[in-house]
Amino acid sequence: MSAFHGTKINPDRFHRSQMKFYLFLIPLAVFMAMPIVFVFSHAFKPIDELFAYPPRFFVEKPTFQNFIDLMNNTSASGVPMSRYLFNSIAITLIVVFLTVLISTMAGYALSKKRFKLKKTIFEINTLALMFVSAAVVIPRYLLIEKVGLLDTFVVHIFPLIAMPIGLFLVKQFIDQIPNELIEAAQMDGATDFQIFRKIIIPLVKPAIATIAILSFQVVWNNTETSELFVNNENLKTFAFYMSTLSSATTGNTVAGQGMAAAASLIMFIPNLIIFIILQSQVMNTMAHSGIK
Repeated sequence: MSAFHGTKINPDRFHRSQMKFYLFLIPLAVFMAMPIVFVFSHAFKPIDELFAYPPRFFVEKPTFQNFIDLMNNTSASGVPMSRYLFNSIAITLIVVFLTVLISTMAGYALSKKRFKLKKTIFEINTLALMFVSAAVVIPRYLLIEKVGLLDTFVVHIFPLIAMPIGLFLVKQFIDQIPNELIEAAQMDGATDFQIFRKIIIPLVKPAIATIAILSFQVVWNNTETSELFVNNENLKTFAFYMSTLSSATTGNTVAGQGMAAAASLIMFIPNLIIFIILQSQVMNTMAHSGIK
């Protein structure tokens, strides 16, 4: 246990006693990595290899033609691919920032502040974890229509900034911060905002990283908003555009398969990068949340 420090779950250095785990984990990791390798390989396949039988796992004659076709392609309404990609990037950055901010601020209030209905509010948030998105489509549509957000850019942001699992994780994480630390800061004259910025935020960085990953995946891969709440093609996202590439609406189903393969790789790379960067923080969050 000397290789572990604080809430870190990963050891600092290799020890020969870990060999028995590597003998099991390395083959498992190779097996789990095969879909990732396939996504990269599939995106660079020429048309003849995409439709080859039997299917080939690895590309034999890699080409960038799928990406060139994707960049030059426009939707049936004349909107270029770059517009969809810009919408997705802008929406994702805004939603991730607001989700992290709201979850951390609400988690701090529910954990360290005293007010009426505090327990009830947290129970309502926990209850919200039980509902899948399909169960609230109609109430969500009626609410969005009532506030006048249909067919606007904001409709991509408003329904997604509320993240019950994010609030739950942060609140449980902040519960383990000693109250004496908060009280000492208050005695020194620190305001609530200073306590939040200088004490809470640095101590909950693993939880923030976890929320960022979960929020990013939900927003980046979201097609529901573009399908249900947006009619203006200029406001739709890249995830929605990708879902239309291999359909008959593109005018060329065969060529659409190549563009869809390239688009799948573009959709996948940001998820892979953000998880690689923040995965250690996610592990620390899970370990810390289980310590009582």
